[in-house]
Amino acid sequence: MSARDELIVKYAADLKEKCGVSPNMDLLTKVTIGCGPSIYNKDSSTVAGSQQSELDTVKNNFLIKKLGLKDGPELDAGIDAVIEKYGRSNANKYRAVVYYLLAVHFKKESVYN
Repeated sequence: MSARDELIVKYAADLKEKCGVSPNMDLLTKVTIGCGPSIYNKDSSTVAGSQQSELDTVKNNFLIKKLGLKDGPELDAGIDAVIEKYGRSNANKYRAVVYYLLAVHFKKESVYN
């Protein structure tokens, strides 16, 4: 099993155990691949849910650039809902899991087809 496949299994477990979501493995795999090499770096593989600069990066680089959404208060509300679902007290919020949840939240799974 490759390092990426091992991470995908870990992300699927997080979705099930911490978020109560049964993941679409095909979508999760595509989201993980879309994260590129950041998934292998300890710092960039996670999202600091309490750091505004980090949340702004998620909004600008993922929601606006990748998913093609228009900036507005609903983007911040969506990010907030996903962070809440993942668990604010959970220190390790994996970027691929956050992006997966955001893609589903905004019904933008088609971006990965």
